Formats: sequence, C-alpha cells, structure tokens
Amino acid sequence: MTSPSTPTAAAPSPETPSDRRRWFALAIVMTAAFMDLVDVTIVNIAIPAIQRDAGATFSQIQWITAGYALALGAGLITGGRLGDIYGRKKIFLIGITGFTVASALCGFAANPEMLVASRILQGAMAALMVPQVLSIVHATFPAHERGKVFGLFGMVVGLGAVSGPLLGALLTEWNILGLEWRPIFLINLPVGIAGLLLGRKFITESKAPRALRLDLVGVVLVTAGLLMLLYPLTRGRELGWPLWGYAMMAGAVVVFGALVAYERNKAAKDGSPLVELSLFKVRSFAAGIAVQTVFGVSLGIFFLVWTMYMQVGLGWSELRAGLTGVPFSIAVSVAAGISVQKLVPRFGRKVLQAGALTMAAGVLIYIWEAGRYGADIAPWQMALPLAVMGLGMGLIVAPLTDAVLSEVPREHAGSASGLINTVQQMGNALGLGLVSVVFFGAMDENVVPQQVAAEFAHGFQNALWWVFGVLVVIFLLMLGLPRRPAQHVEGAEALDAPSASAASDREPALTS
Repeated sequence: MTSPSTPTAAAPSPETPSDRRRWFALAIVMTAAFMDLVDVTIVNIAIPAIQRDAGATFSQIQWITAGYALALGAGLITGGRLGDIYGRKKIFLIGITGFTVASALCGFAANPEMLVASRILQGAMAALMVPQVLSIVHATFPAHERGKVFGLFGMVVGLGAVSGPLLGALLTEWNILGLEWRPIFLINLPVGIAGLLLGRKFITESKAPRALRLDLVGVVLVTAGLLMLLYPLTRGRELGWPLWGYAMMAGAVVVFGALVAYERNKAAKDGSPLVELSLFKVRSFAAGIAVQTVFGVSLGIFFLVWTMYMQVGLGWSELRAGLTGVPFSIAVSVAAGISVQKLVPRFGRKVLQAGALTMAAGVLIYIWEAGRYGADIAPWQMALPLAVMGLGMGLIVAPLTDAVLSEVPREHAGSASGLINTVQQMGNALGLGLVSVVFFGAMDENVVPQQVAAEFAHGFQNALWWVFGVLVVIFLLMLGLPRRPAQHVEGAEALDAPSASAASDREPALTS
C-alpha cells in the first residue's frame, strides 16, 4: 500500500501481500468503529444498575450518555484534520490507546462524577479514532471496491448501534467477579489492546497531500455553542427551568452566528476554516447534513427512553430488556446489508425515504401497543414494531453517507465527511438532552409506586410521538438528496467502463 499522495496510490494487485494486509487493516478499523458504536448504546441497558450501585441522578445518567456524544461530535472535525496533518495511522493509534485508557477509568470509576468525566474523555478519544476509519478505507481501497466495503461498513454500523443493549445486558446480568455494570466498559480493554498491536503492524500510514492548519478558534466556538445549548436542556427540568437556562440557549444562537462569521473570514484569509461553509451551497449536502442531524436526534431520544421504559417502568431485568432488542438488531443488519449493494443502485433516494416511512410505521405500531397493553406488554409483542423500525433504520444508515457526499467537490470531501459525522453526533447529544423534556416532562413527579408503569408508558408514548414527527421531517428533507447517489459497486467498471470512470472521478477522497 502507498500513501494517497503518491502517484501509485491505485489498487494493489490482488496477488500481492499488501492486498492481504489491507483487508487485515480493514478488519482492525471496522472493529474500532464497532467498539465506538457499541459504547454509544451499551450504557443505556446498564442505567438502572448504575443508578443502584453508584447512586447516579437522572441528570448524571443523561450526561453519562450525552457527554460521550458531545465530546465525540465536538472533536470529530479536529480529529480528521489531525489525521490529515500528522498521519491517519498515527492519530488512529493514539485514539484507540486513549479510548482504551478512558474505558478503564470508566470501569473503575469511584463515583458518578468520575464516570461522567471518564465518559467525556472516552468520547474525546473516539473523536481521534473514528474519523480515521473512512480515511484509511479511502487511502487503502480503489473506488471500484468501495461499494463492497461500504456495504460491510453499513452492516457494522447497524450491528454496532443495536447490539450494544444485548451485550450490555449479558455483561450486567452475569455480574462478572461481582463487578455488576463495570464490565460493559472493561470489555474494551482486550479489544483496544489487540487493535493497537495489530494496527501498528497492518495499517499503512497516509496523509493528505496538502493538509490545512488547525482552526482552534473554530473548535472553541463550536464546543462553547453546543455546551450552551445542551447543558440547559439536560439540567433544565431538574432545576425548574431557570431563566439563565433560556439565556444560555439564546446565547448559543449568538455563538453559532459568530462561528459562521469567523469561518467566512478564516476561509478568505488563509483558506483553512474548521467548517467549509461553501459546502452548504451544494443542495444535496445541505439536505444531507440536515437529515443526519435530525436522524441523530431521533436515535438519541429513542434508545435512552426505550431502555428506561423497559427497565424502570416495566421493571424488566437487563437480560430481558436486552433480548427484546434482538429483532431490531437482526432487521437492521439485514436491511443495511442489501441497501447499498442491491436497492439503492436500482431505486436511488427512494430507498432512504422508504426507510424513514418504515421507521415511522414501526413507531406508530409501538405507540398503539404501549397504549393497548400498558404494564402487561410482553417482549414478543414488541417484536413487530422493533423489527419494522429496524428494517427502516437499516435502509437509511448504510447508504446515507454516500448519498450526502455524491455531489460534493472532491477537494472538500474530507471536510464534508467530518461534518457528516459531527452533526449526527450533535443530533444524538441534542436528542439525549431532549429526553428530560419529551419523556420525564410528560410524567407526574409525585407518582406513587403503583402507578410507575402507567406513567412510564405515558412518557414513552409521548416521546415516540416526537420520534414520529422527527421521522416525517427526515422524509421531507430527503427530497433534497440526489435521485441517484453515486454508487461504487465492485465490478461495475467491467460492465460500463466510462460510467465507472465517471463515478471514480466523483468518489470522495476523504482528504482536505
């Protein structure tokens, strides 16, 4: 393998050892991506155990989940830029090392405050690790093979996002060495160490040919604006919605306005802004960024509320709740596996829109069942809405990135990819912050124990109506995506060489 900045960055020969090495490298970075995605959801299933053992408040529970998403989202663009400047392999190895250390700190946290701080550190380290995954893929695989790779990546995304609850349930239920919830973090240690050792051996270094400088002021403004928006949302209900909370959220709008003005000046001055604002002139990219943000909000709300409903409201064990999500996991995996390779090349953006409508239909079924069966609802009754929602999610998660990037100029593909990951994480953090409004805000704070299940069912239904509304918005925003996103299916060039060549010209290089 060679760096993408060299003239020989084309595909290695299938007969060479480097070809075998790149598939090992793919397995390593995919495992790291899976580890990150699992960590986003694995915590949810252990929330009751963390509350019992560590005495964490609802606000701290929200920050254990939202803090990770916020740190990850705020650092993704910077992490990608560091990889371009100093080398993607180097930054990936630093990220996976820091992620492993932070996981150990989470696992041995002495109190909720230490757990929150360790989760924020874990998210920050993931921000160094995650952006390098697709960059390494693009530096390693030729355009005609990336369709196959993206299909695999879509399956990893789907499995990682929804297998966390089951894995978390098993680890918590087994109570390994009397550690209760702590193994959900400690399991990252052997995986992270193996990834570090194998990554040093099999991943080949690559850098952007003309790396830009870091925009530290932009990083500060983005982080400040997001904190000013999310902190009041997370703490507002607990503190009685004080006036300063509304003032902070209004101030966040001012900070984001200052960010836009500064980035424009930065682009004109030295051409190295943190956010490439010219990308938003591309209609499909602007629409895709909106889809990613709003989709993140829906997932942030659903997964946390779903877990609280089953375990706190219905009183289910971690294992029972985790097994309930198996239909979701299977459906996401199946739909993600066929969407990129089979459906999107034939039907284009209609596949993504069908995914949004399918998820919305599953939400409506869930709302109806929660109201009909109340506290007596059984896991098998949840299988249908979860399977329908999983099919819809699978149709979206795998092809969405390709659809958003398909009309982005090649020279801005790296910045665009960083923005896509960032806004999805920010949407997720915003959704987690909104849980206090759409879920806890719909319940009676003075409920007696006999009415807990009914109140949680009511809060769950209210939150699902929000998720349904968000999915309708996503469907409408998808109208801005290209009808036929660029596809890079293995072997396509053999059928239509000119078309494959044109597609290759449009392929994002994930470099700045």
